[in-house]
Amino acid sequence: MRRILCILLITAAVMTALGAVASLRAVGKPAAPGEAAALRKIAPWVTQNTANGKQAEFMVVLASQADLQGASLLSNKAAKGHFVRDALWNKSQVTQAPILKLLKERRLEHRTFYIVNAIWVKGSYEDALTLAQRADVARVEGNPHVKGLPGSEVAVPAPAQPAAPDTVEPGITYTHAPLVWAEGFLGQGIVVASADTGFRWTHNAIKPHYRGWNGTVADHNFNWHDSIHDSVGNPCGNNSIQPCDDFFHGSHTLGTAIGDDGGSNQIGMAPQAVCMGCRNMDEGTGTPARYLECMEFFLAPYPIGGDPSQGDPSKAPDVTINSWGCPTSEGCSPNTLQAGVEAQRAAGIMMVVAAGNSGPSCSTVTDPPSLYDASYTVGALNTNTDTIASFSSRGPVTADGSMRLKPDICAPGTNTRSASNTSDSAYTFASGTSMATPHIAGAVALLWSAHPELKNNPDATEPILNNNAVHILSNACDGGSPTTPNNTFGNGRIDILAAVDSVMIDTVTISKAQYAVSRSQLTVQATDSNSAAVLTVSVTDTGEVLGTMQNQGNGSYRAKFSGIANPQNIDVTSNFGGTATARVRAR
Repeated sequence: MRRILCILLITAAVMTALGAVASLRAVGKPAAPGEAAALRKIAPWVTQNTANGKQAEFMVVLASQADLQGASLLSNKAAKGHFVRDALWNKSQVTQAPILKLLKERRLEHRTFYIVNAIWVKGSYEDALTLAQRADVARVEGNPHVKGLPGSEVAVPAPAQPAAPDTVEPGITYTHAPLVWAEGFLGQGIVVASADTGFRWTHNAIKPHYRGWNGTVADHNFNWHDSIHDSVGNPCGNNSIQPCDDFFHGSHTLGTAIGDDGGSNQIGMAPQAVCMGCRNMDEGTGTPARYLECMEFFLAPYPIGGDPSQGDPSKAPDVTINSWGCPTSEGCSPNTLQAGVEAQRAAGIMMVVAAGNSGPSCSTVTDPPSLYDASYTVGALNTNTDTIASFSSRGPVTADGSMRLKPDICAPGTNTRSASNTSDSAYTFASGTSMATPHIAGAVALLWSAHPELKNNPDATEPILNNNAVHILSNACDGGSPTTPNNTFGNGRIDILAAVDSVMIDTVTISKAQYAVSRSQLTVQATDSNSAAVLTVSVTDTGEVLGTMQNQGNGSYRAKFSGIANPQNIDVTSNFGGTATARVRAR
């Protein structure tokens, strides 16, 4: 009897131990090194929100991402846009198929992305773990619903007309934009896009500038997209087929960039630029998937009711306004959006981003996309002064360990009067780095309209804006003596007149473009008004870069390119912005 009892006790102990192991596995405790490696790929938010059998939304980021370096060698926006879109699209099509097969077998809801090679999935912890165990998966990150807008940014009703005679808003004047207008540059030929709560396209200060309005009829195809698919009780509903603002924020920020009603409401920096947009927040609530969906639409817009396979990079905007954030404190992973931001920049789209409203402490630029190097990040000044707004987030960036200086630049951001969403003649006051950001987006439009040679070249544009800003010394978040640039003001207050007037006109002249058929050799000779220029030779029709030419010491440039097919036309582009095109003579 005693022996039987002993056996039973041993059996019970073994069963208890096995149950403990099973329990450890159920809560994510690994039993093997391979499982431990997979667990390191899963973001804590995913683990927490799939506990106890719950399901959650998460982003499966693939290990293989597209190489976009070749875009920097292309000479124009069209070529860059097509290269970037095709490289990203082709990578996603090749690499996602095995994972999509698994998701279909498990009957999991999912959606693919290509601007970041990732798949949105709704599933359980076991699903996340299964995906993380795959070698072709780099990370499994959360898709939390987050406060995309800080609660401090509230609208205060404003009069329909400003107090005469100051019809130009004070913040606009403080950037010196009206003096650029006087030189004849008002944003002509530039497309500014709003990623926000949507926008009221029929507003008197926005409608004349909407790319989808020709003065008679509206065409929202390629000009508007709604990434809100699952809201409840939203005033715009889901999948809106025309621009709609479910809050006030998107109309307000867009108005500051391009708004003008043709009368007494001159609220925008670049009143002859045109606009388009994408709603990426549900009354201020965003998700990484919503944010990426709008980035994807901007990279290659597609028709209403269409999908990314129909994307057309030639319809992409030049500048985007991003007065929103993805708080890491609410579950956003620092890197989920980074590749999407970098893809837009590679395609020549300048992404202007609010620093955030978490000041006055240092290292408060923490939330994507404000912390990224590829974002042009904007802090807020107290309007009409060179003092920083107390709420404006500061650097350096510690969230990714980079100690990167942020913000990059500042603009007026308090008591900004702009368009609202309640009627076609409604205006409101608001304060925040959200309000400073469209001042900079509009400034970029002015600079590019004045100097088309800089258009879609963020790398050349940012130094011009930075170097010509009104530098404001500070050591509050830097240590040592007051300096500039710094982690409070960045490079200082935008002075768009100084930036526009500082740019040297760069002129390229092609004196010879001759192709020797027998040797398959192209000879190019050119001159540049700037002797320090480096000239890049490319094929006009394809954007293929043949090589570069250096100054030979007498102001002339000459190069021979062998082993190529006879091009019909070539472009010669200077790194200072000048460009020329010539027809090739064959002999």
